[in-house]
Amino acid sequence: MKSINKNGGRIVKTSANSLLLGKMARGCRLCIRGAKLVLFVTGLCSRHCFYCPLSEKRAGRDVVYANERPVKSAADILEEARSMNALGTGITGGDPSLRFRRVLRYLRLLKKEFGPGHHVHLYCCGELSRAQLLSLKREGLDEIRFHTWSIEPVKLALDVGLYAGVEIPVIPGDYRKIISLLAELDKIGCKFVNLNELEFSDTNLAELRARGFKLKSSVSMAAKGSEEEAIKVLRWAAKNTKLNVHYCPSLLKDAVQLRNRLKRKAKNVARPHEVITPDGLLVKGVILGLPADKLARVRSRLRKIYGIPADLIIIDRRKKRIEMHWRIAEELAAIEPDLTFALVEAYPTYDGLETTLIPL
Repeated sequence: MKSINKNGGRIVKTSANSLLLGKMARGCRLCIRGAKLVLFVTGLCSRHCFYCPLSEKRAGRDVVYANERPVKSAADILEEARSMNALGTGITGGDPSLRFRRVLRYLRLLKKEFGPGHHVHLYCCGELSRAQLLSLKREGLDEIRFHTWSIEPVKLALDVGLYAGVEIPVIPGDYRKIISLLAELDKIGCKFVNLNELEFSDTNLAELRARGFKLKSSVSMAAKGSEEEAIKVLRWAAKNTKLNVHYCPSLLKDAVQLRNRLKRKAKNVARPHEVITPDGLLVKGVILGLPADKLARVRSRLRKIYGIPADLIIIDRRKKRIEMHWRIAEELAAIEPDLTFALVEAYPTYDGLETTLIPL
């Protein structure tokens, strides 16, 4: 693509396979690196957008999560941020503006604990008052992103000195609507526009299908036509505006952003018996099917007989099993026929989601 905008910006493909016109927002740069904590502050929202991808356990529920960790106290947020060496936080929802005092409290907490260099951006669906925007500015908010088709909330945020932009999905057929918005945003000096590829999820599948949208391919959850529409918008923006526009494909979230976040966290949380894969997952061996009251006894016996170091064979009380280095599991499986061994591959996340279990 060789389209150039009025600022001399050229549409380029980034190392993350996204498309960029001009300058990328710092929040996006950190997100791509997997260096941002995702702080979900509420599932409440008054919009009810047909394309909302939120899961059933979050949508419409006033719950808080730090990445995959349910938040019961401020300590949970800080612990999760430290576990991944977060360089910043993205505050999201639902609509965080519906729990504004909560947003301020968490913003204050993060800046106090990690310092002004900890980059915090906020997603917002609803309109915020000048007083609310000034409060965010005073507490050190670095970036605000509006999910809106109106320039007014963006204009107000810019007026109080916030680094403000817009983030919207690219819905096939909305080309005219999108470029009309971008033309107005250009006039008010909007700092950036993020265009997201429309995605199918378990919760919006029926709504998207009812409107005639189809999957891009059998290996993608993206909507067919969304990327093509985004490219048209980028080309128009390059010729007609000075805007910074970033197109984020759905693949980036899983193949790049999530992968980088998992790798970042795995380095911090992996225990001696866990091996980190190139994708940031944790591999280990496990003994399954033992009663809880026998775990300690079996571990002790195996350590004594085979001389296994204490840190290479542990008890996971929550999952009621014995864990060990995968090599040890493979060796023991051949000489301990009365025990049930397996290899497990899991996310280094709070919920420890297991992606693979291979019986030995």
